[in-house]
Amino acid sequence: MSKDAKFNSALVSRLVNTVMHCGKKTVAQRAVYGAFDQIAAKNPASNPLEVLQRAVDNAKPRLEVKARRVGGATYQVPLEVPPDRQFALALRWLVDFADSRKGIPLREALAAEILDAYQGQGNAIRKRDEVHKMAQANKAFAHFRW
Repeated sequence: MSKDAKFNSALVSRLVNTVMHCGKKTVAQRAVYGAFDQIAAKNPASNPLEVLQRAVDNAKPRLEVKARRVGGATYQVPLEVPPDRQFALALRWLVDFADSRKGIPLREALAAEILDAYQGQGNAIRKRDEVHKMAQANKAFAHFRW
């Protein structure tokens, strides 16, 4: 995994790539670095990279459900999420929910979403809890995993 130029971090590079639309990497970098500046302004004592790392760790799902067809019926089977997919889902949720905050620039929305996830609240954490609840509700079908 390549590291980004400013922070020399693979995590920031993945975040930039998740934010990026239509191959416009410089636009995505501006949004991400602007969000980091805002995080640093709101939390002067903490490092924005550590805030992002904690936010992603808080938003990572441990379990998810996958549809399995067994004998004509479709069951929602709970499965453990591989580490790389946990990471990808957490970043995607952070970016998607930041994107859905209308009326404010992406850098501000992304900073707010990251800070919310860092504190264990916000939309990405709610989404993780929903996914976990769904897996918990369907654990009777866990024997269908293969």
